[in-house]
Amino acid sequence: MLDGLRIDSHKLMFHPDRVSDWARGKDIFPIFLDVSPTSACNHSCIFCGLDYAHNNKAVLSGKVMGDLITDCAGHGVRSIMYAGEGEPLINKSLAEIIVLTKKKGIDAALNTNGVLMGKNFLKKTLGSLTWVRVSIDAGCEKTYMKIHGAREGDFARVLDNLKSAVSIKKKMRYDVTIGTQLLLLKENAADALLLAKRLKSIGVDYLIVKPYSKHPLSKNDAGTEIDYTKMAGLEKRLLRYADKDFAVFFRKDTMKKRFKEKPYMRCFGAPFWAYISADGEVYPCHTYLGIKKYSFGNLNKESFYKLWKGNRRKKVMAYFYNKMDARNCRELCRLDEINKYLWQLKNPHPHVNFI
Repeated sequence: MLDGLRIDSHKLMFHPDRVSDWARGKDIFPIFLDVSPTSACNHSCIFCGLDYAHNNKAVLSGKVMGDLITDCAGHGVRSIMYAGEGEPLINKSLAEIIVLTKKKGIDAALNTNGVLMGKNFLKKTLGSLTWVRVSIDAGCEKTYMKIHGAREGDFARVLDNLKSAVSIKKKMRYDVTIGTQLLLLKENAADALLLAKRLKSIGVDYLIVKPYSKHPLSKNDAGTEIDYTKMAGLEKRLLRYADKDFAVFFRKDTMKKRFKEKPYMRCFGAPFWAYISADGEVYPCHTYLGIKKYSFGNLNKESFYKLWKGNRRKKVMAYFYNKMDARNCRELCRLDEINKYLWQLKNPHPHVNFI
């Protein structure tokens, strides 16, 4: 099952109808939404790429999120990940919103630091989630507190919550994937093996080890001092913990391309997803979070449908298609593999008919 996650690749080939419509010039709706329920956070991670956007007052209301889900369900949006600028579980409406997402026929996922992911929340939501991923980033409390800016006891709480999630999943026979991730830094590299051992004993489905990627507006630069080209030995040791019940995804392919120039000039992937910030602004992606000239508008004022079909979005997309040089965009962009795929569709090699 986990082989289909395609962590270092993409899944756009599984949506041929949408890709075909896009290739023919149709104005398509996104397949995926990245929604930020709040910009408030209970941690202060040294690697946070959206640190500049933290705001303890920005919260998407349950009504706005509910209207968004209802609107999107009728226009081909197939998945929503609840993550964003802050810790999504701080938003008290999130449990019912996750349940509503599933009821409306949209796949739901959650990216969280896991501290607030208690039993009551898990019992309400696990049956409605396709996957949940916990950013844990350390193998012991000391390292965890240093990297996450966390309170004493948070590390143990996250591990307990993961145990509860695994227990509830097994008891209720839920088809939900429970994953974890470690953003590899010089401060936590020595913890990776200990973390893998602990997570395997808990029974989670996988551990992702991924590289640092600096957001252009972030003040943090915690990952600039690590050389990922020297991590082959760590990958081998981590893979010793992998078996049919516990996968380890060491994102070496992404690590290798960290400083490589992109082989495409335009961001063609933008129409297939959207980022919704905690203050209701809709952006083509979180690289442009907070830069209002790239916003399509605000969900507190207009529906997602109207914003997606509106003139502001048309102007932004015209820039993406005609002027933006994607080679100067954020390193290790989440749309990178999709952009490679779409760029080849738009610029095929002369020999493509020789299959």
